[in-house]
Amino acid sequence: MPLNKINNCKGNILVVDDTPDNLRLLSAMLTAQGFEVRKALNGKMALTACQMVLPDLILLDINMPGMNGYEVCQKLKADDKTCEVPVIFISALDDVVDKVKAFDVGGVDYITKPFHGAEVLLRIENQINLRSLQITLQEKNFLLQEALDNLKAAQVQQIQNEKMVALGQLVAGIAHEVNNPISFIYGNLQYASQYVRELINIIELYQQEYSQPTPKIQKIVNDVDLNFVINDLQDLMGAMYRGADRIREIVLALQNFSRHDEAEMKAVDIHEGIDNTLVMLQHRLRETANRPAIDIVKEYHDLPLVTCYASELNQVFMHILNNAIDSLEKRGREQDKSEAQISTIGTLGEIETNQRIGSQLSQKDTLRASSRSLAASYQTSEHQNKWKQPIQNLRIRIRTELTEFNTVNIAIADNGIGIHESLQSRLFDPFFTTKPVGKGSGLGLSISHQIVVQKHRGQITYSSSLGQGAEFAIAIPIKPPA
Repeated sequence: MPLNKINNCKGNILVVDDTPDNLRLLSAMLTAQGFEVRKALNGKMALTACQMVLPDLILLDINMPGMNGYEVCQKLKADDKTCEVPVIFISALDDVVDKVKAFDVGGVDYITKPFHGAEVLLRIENQINLRSLQITLQEKNFLLQEALDNLKAAQVQQIQNEKMVALGQLVAGIAHEVNNPISFIYGNLQYASQYVRELINIIELYQQEYSQPTPKIQKIVNDVDLNFVINDLQDLMGAMYRGADRIREIVLALQNFSRHDEAEMKAVDIHEGIDNTLVMLQHRLRETANRPAIDIVKEYHDLPLVTCYASELNQVFMHILNNAIDSLEKRGREQDKSEAQISTIGTLGEIETNQRIGSQLSQKDTLRASSRSLAASYQTSEHQNKWKQPIQNLRIRIRTELTEFNTVNIAIADNGIGIHESLQSRLFDPFFTTKPVGKGSGLGLSISHQIVVQKHRGQITYSSSLGQGAEFAIAIPIKPPA
């Protein structure tokens, strides 16, 4: 079969051989078939040539001075730039051990000398075709991965949009239904308080004018404890007024948090959005059976109004604060469990010490035993104090500041359990969660990343050490870039 009909495919081939005659023969044969051929007399020259122009395939001799073919191949495979280039060994060594070693170090084929031209060309053609197919497959995989990422992003965005619409409608409905009756109550409490005050004045005036009431009236006054009722009624009216005022604040916070009627960008107060979010989470910040109350430390600096999608930014605050509270709750449970274990160990140690002392002493030494038992108890208590960590205050710190680059930074840090380093690279991946099944959807941080980065052209970063808590930092421009 004529050699010039075997291969119509062209490629860049690097031939590495310390024998010039072999180089000339292989170069002439491959050039005649349309390949671009480069030559190297030793391994060092071959590595340099690969760094200058990446070949499509390498023909590599084994026995060479300075650096043999195995070593050259190992260095090529260890380099990210050249690791994918196919290497065909071509050598006079035809022992099975040599061939196995060639494949072990990364070779894709092995040709023994003396070789036939047609065989060499067919093997080269196969490897170049395989390499071409691999590159095509990688490109298609990249496109598929990109399409999958876009699909996930679209799903997350759709879920976010539906969630925000549903939340806005729910909050708007609740706020409307609650606002009407509470406004009626709140508005009439002032008049009710005034009427009560006037009635009390009339009663007091009657007591002054008729200091000697009839026995029937005196009995009723004593039965109801009129003085207590008068004092308590005024306190009761004040409590009702404060309760109604609190409900109005919550309704206002609900409206501000959802901002159902504000779909476009608007200049808003960032601090107000954070405070409204905290109102929504107030029930999770209170003390529970497993942990103390969570302290909120606000380090607010003066900020201008920020042009943003207020309701969506509030969602970001909600997601990050919810995650911080989850972390703190887990820390609280671990502290509680640790204290219970230490207490149990201390009690068992004290019992064991007392039993040991008691079994070793006679009845005559009862007083001395008691003394030693007390000392052992003190040592056990001292051991507990040594290892027992004080209950750490659970805390979320919120810090805001204006930078010189006309951006607003919002940092939310907690002293919870932190995030393991192996998980940190996936925090913003859609549907990834570290929480148990049913406790989290894995969308919170992914949605937050989209809102901050894509919608507001900002940045969201994090820093965390296991056992030391985590901090999420948001940076958004004061006004959207043109």
